[in-house]
Amino acid sequence: MTTVTRFAPSPTGLLHLGHAFSALHAASLGQRFLLRIEDIDITRCRPEFEAAILEDLAWLGLAWDGPVRRQSDHLDDHRAALGRLDAMGLLYKCFHSRRELDAALSAPHHRPMMGPDGPAVTNTDALMPAAEIARREAAGEPYALRLRMAEAVRIAGPLTWQDLGHGTQDARPEVFGDVVLARKDIATSYHLAVTVDDAIQGVTLVTRGEDLFQASHVHRLLQALLDLPVPDYAHHALLVDPETGRRFAKRDRSLTLRAVREVGATAADVRARVGWRSSQT
Repeated sequence: MTTVTRFAPSPTGLLHLGHAFSALHAASLGQRFLLRIEDIDITRCRPEFEAAILEDLAWLGLAWDGPVRRQSDHLDDHRAALGRLDAMGLLYKCFHSRRELDAALSAPHHRPMMGPDGPAVTNTDALMPAAEIARREAAGEPYALRLRMAEAVRIAGPLTWQDLGHGTQDARPEVFGDVVLARKDIATSYHLAVTVDDAIQGVTLVTRGEDLFQASHVHRLLQALLDLPVPDYAHHALLVDPETGRRFAKRDRSLTLRAVREVGATAADVRARVGWRSSQT
């Protein structure tokens, strides 16, 4: 079977050295290498950053197969997935503001377990009177669409997924609580969009940083609920700055590919700096 991998950056800033390592890693593991632009965050994504991503990857010597998939061009795919989950009775509207939710969760009688992203909130609609929910909905106030995790897990049953470095994993999405799958003003979330898009693009091996390892538990659940194929996963270690010990981030402007190019670095220099040998690609 042909291994299909992908690199899926968000155009919210310039690519840095950590991105270079991740893209090279993905390209090295697949017979087909795809590029996807994850631009669902309309408040932070910029066309100029997308153009810079394409330019930097080409300069790095990477070529991708087929057209670039831009998430914002395929929101109907994500809406269809939401519709299917809603028809299963698995979605509800959460009208709590962040401050209101924090206050409710800090009450002495309500002590949610901690998940990878913070308190694993559940059934937040039960924390607000039905009349107030109806008032806020009628007023068109902002809301988050949350997944009823306990029911979703019950429907899906026991699940596993395969990680190349860590072996067979028992899916434990319940530790995230009722994850947000969309908002009133944003048609999808990272969890939903990445799961749907990987399936549509035929990705068979998801390569990404180990900081997203836990998210795979949620993605495996969504695959089961939506009857989607299950890829394998390869979570690589995060590249860190040897001088500071911190992982590379978009705020590190001096370490963007554009910055190192402007001081005369070559693509070979960048590959060497991120510890990538030519034989690996």
